[in-house]
Amino acid sequence: MSLSTEQTETPQTPDADRATRIKAMSRKHVFTSWSAQGKLDQLPLAGGEGAHFWDYEGNRYLDLTSQLVNVNIGYQHPRLVAAIQEAAGRLSTIGPGFDSESRAEAARLIAERAPEGMNKVFFTNSGAEAVENALRLARQHTGRHKILAAYRSYHGATGGAITLTGEARRHGSEPGIPGVVHFWGPYLYRSEFHSSTEEEECERALAHLRQTITFEGPQHVAAIILEPVVGSNGILVPPPGYLEGVRALCDEHGIVMIADEVMAGFARAGQWFAFQNWEVTPDLITFAKGVNSGYIPLGGVVLSDEIAATFDDRPYPGGLTYSGHALACASAVASITIMEDEGILQHVRDLDEQVLRPGLTALTEHQVVGEVRGIGAFWAVELVADRDTRQPADAAVMARVAAACKEQGVWPLVMGNRVHVVPPCVITQDEARRAIDVLGSVLASAT
Repeated sequence: MSLSTEQTETPQTPDADRATRIKAMSRKHVFTSWSAQGKLDQLPLAGGEGAHFWDYEGNRYLDLTSQLVNVNIGYQHPRLVAAIQEAAGRLSTIGPGFDSESRAEAARLIAERAPEGMNKVFFTNSGAEAVENALRLARQHTGRHKILAAYRSYHGATGGAITLTGEARRHGSEPGIPGVVHFWGPYLYRSEFHSSTEEEECERALAHLRQTITFEGPQHVAAIILEPVVGSNGILVPPPGYLEGVRALCDEHGIVMIADEVMAGFARAGQWFAFQNWEVTPDLITFAKGVNSGYIPLGGVVLSDEIAATFDDRPYPGGLTYSGHALACASAVASITIMEDEGILQHVRDLDEQVLRPGLTALTEHQVVGEVRGIGAFWAVELVADRDTRQPADAAVMARVAAACKEQGVWPLVMGNRVHVVPPCVITQDEARRAIDVLGSVLASAT
């Protein structure tokens, strides 16, 4: 298994002047997402390998972010890099109006890892585009227009996807597309339903969803979209029975169930798709990120045979110039093959059971930790100012925690009042232990 290994030196000579030039050019010419441009102070990266990246000044960091939770296979995997180089030398691009070997092979490999009865894949360039097309597929298939999405969710930043998003990042893009209705999903630690157990939270969340469907008119609801494990909004693992309950509601009312697996798929939750940790099968699956670790932009939708058949005799009203791009699909073929050959899914399960779950759970000994939750290589440590009231830790505390981790060579992902522990899925157990040790030492003095 070619997993990440510790190294004591970065493989290039430090070049601080180059970093300065990159920062200056970036601030002058690059418009950066989700940022006040005048306040940016980003670190230029020089390289990466396995679960580490480094800067131009020779500082090496153990990465707990996987960039945007997408570098599942780690940085610069030699087989994946070689596959892209080989594909570029063969034929760099083919439009969707021609058949492509890499597109066909990538679709086959993805469909084989999806549930039975899901045999076709529509390729996009990103997770947001995947969500847009899943929305369109559901509406076209059902002839209905309403889409239900959770408040604690993020589905992308394009027009439809940002409307589906429930969290505050949608506010700057409102008003959004019509027909989107939000509902509350389960989150026992901060329950909207005054629950005290997972069983109560599941039952009450499903009752709330049923009531929402009833009041919106089930005959108008095309789809329910949800992240099987909520990502950016807290790594919320559903209570037992919740996803199955959503599936039952969809079946009862002829509603399409869309599983947004953009962040949680392809080994992140220890399975090809996170929902496979439960007894549930969606109608549409959106994916991106981990399908090829972001080496080349790629996303897509896996369709049930029933929905795919809707378009056997009438055209699907959508398309993309780069749908199933040859290089991107070649990278997906290589990535999936590498994950199989190197046993990365099993590695993530072992990492969860033997290191991340026990190690991160032990961090609850620190008063600043309110809750730890997660699955696979997908974890969150929620920090609070007061354990009794569960008041979230403020931005100043989170900034100090992030800075202290970086000083010890560990780069954390801070989102709200949480430290998300989402390293490349190839991180070794020793590397993961080191990261937890650093995080523990930082939290011991966090106030």
